[in-house]
Amino acid sequence: MAKLVAVTACPTGIAHTIMAAEGLEQAAKALKHDIHVETQGSVGTRNTLSDETIAAADMVIIAADTRVDIARFADKPLYETTTEPAIRNSAAVIEAALASVSASAAPPAASLKIVGITSCPTGIAHTFMAAEGLEQGAKSQGHAVKIETQGSVGAKNNLTAEDIAAADLVIIAADTQVDKSRFAGKRIYEASTKAAIHDGAELVRKAIAEAKVAGGTTGGASIEDQVKQAKAQQAAARTGVYKHLMTGVSYMLPFVVAGGLLIAISFALGGINVYDDAHKGTLGWTLFQIGAKAGFALMVPVLAGFIAYSIADRPGITPGMIGGMIAGAIGSGFLGGIAAGFLAGYIVKFLSDNLPLPRTLAGLKPVLILPLLGTTLVGLLMYYVVGEPVAAALAAITSWLKGMQGANAAFLGLLLGAMMAFDMGGPVNKSAYAFATGLITSQTDPIYGPMAAVMAAGMTPPLGLALAALLFKNRFSLDEREAAGATAALGISFITEGAIPYAAKDPLRVIPALVIGSALTGAIAMVAGCELRVPHGGVFVLPIPNAVTNLGPYLFAIVVGTLVTTAALFFLKKPVEAKAALAPAGAR
Repeated sequence: MAKLVAVTACPTGIAHTIMAAEGLEQAAKALKHDIHVETQGSVGTRNTLSDETIAAADMVIIAADTRVDIARFADKPLYETTTEPAIRNSAAVIEAALASVSASAAPPAASLKIVGITSCPTGIAHTFMAAEGLEQGAKSQGHAVKIETQGSVGAKNNLTAEDIAAADLVIIAADTQVDKSRFAGKRIYEASTKAAIHDGAELVRKAIAEAKVAGGTTGGASIEDQVKQAKAQQAAARTGVYKHLMTGVSYMLPFVVAGGLLIAISFALGGINVYDDAHKGTLGWTLFQIGAKAGFALMVPVLAGFIAYSIADRPGITPGMIGGMIAGAIGSGFLGGIAAGFLAGYIVKFLSDNLPLPRTLAGLKPVLILPLLGTTLVGLLMYYVVGEPVAAALAAITSWLKGMQGANAAFLGLLLGAMMAFDMGGPVNKSAYAFATGLITSQTDPIYGPMAAVMAAGMTPPLGLALAALLFKNRFSLDEREAAGATAALGISFITEGAIPYAAKDPLRVIPALVIGSALTGAIAMVAGCELRVPHGGVFVLPIPNAVTNLGPYLFAIVVGTLVTTAALFFLKKPVEAKAALAPAGAR
């Protein structure tokens, strides 16, 4: 017989609260368990749980449709659900709660059932490579594994409720915000995609040893230590600035790519001035309106909205998106959108954590009170405090970029090019790409030069590696040589992540070679005055008239960067046979 305590609550605090309590009490009696249920309703708290009752309990069940303070249960296994299952199938709720107690203890290291999620800002290469790393790492240790990928084409290999219920461990390898609500009661370990790609087996071992129960605590620590740990985890979550920014970028990119390519097609159909009134009503003019006036117009609001979502969950989306719209209206553009997103997120998070409300109004908090107050505060701050300084800063950056020539342009090109190759689709790469994208999507004074440098520099790492694998076969393994064709295809498509498998095997030699080639490519493109009006597409957008300014020098920059990357790989990488000859006899 288990000793259980429970709390039930609903927004009105009347029918569902009482019905859920009665259902749990009857089910516990039928299952021969002892239970005490506290109801939190509009008439106050009934059957309040005493400290002695909580201390004696084996399990805490929260069946609530509103927020319940769980601080007093810090040292107890906790199972959270809503009132509906507690009313309709109370016995199943109690059994699931008790099952989660056994799941909270680390299961044996052999034959675990592991599920996971991988996700990166673009949802292309890193997402799927991280999934592959986790799958191989888990299988190499004898574990059953299923990984859901949340990529640019949506979620694939979706985890079912049965998969999650049967899982001993959940691993989330993501660089963006991932919804973890469906894993309540499960042991969860969170890491970056880079960790899964670099050494999936080691990540699995760490997850088994260090995973924490969602909504619960680890055994053995004092209440004070657990409270400190929880506060530290909350602080880390709230200050994950890069993760919040990349969540916004990941949702923004489809708008940028779709809008940019539609603009390029409109140029191909009607010329560089297709947006003039003289072309009004033509297909080219219409496509330009869709791409520029709709697609690009939504970019900054979406960026701001999902930065706020990453910080404050769903209540942050409305203040963030409206703040992003204001940023566009007052001319603070991309930088203003970032500022609006962070303002909205942290303001709504603060209000959510610190705004006391009667329980009868708690249900209105996420859908009315937080969006309304958050939007009001963010809007006022954007108009009266933040907007004008950010707009002035953006204007100064724009003026500086437009006036750059010679050494200044070369330096910017070197910097952006090196960033594109440094981590091949990771944080540094995405920062350079987001910077260039923000400049070309400005509604008032777009700048196209950095975009040309970024895309050219992002193409040369895979292209240089593919050429080196073709020319210098003794420096690459059979698998690497066979993958050269696919790597080249990724390179011409502006998917820098195609270089990652090569860099992961020999980072100290491959990454410097890639950085040298890409930095030179970026410098040449900037000095030559190349401009690119399309944010993606690789070589496939080059034939579009007026998509690229100074097409000849642009192609020259890509070719030179590819050749320099290839030459650097020849000098830096050692022949595979030579490395094998130096290996210990037992390693051969």
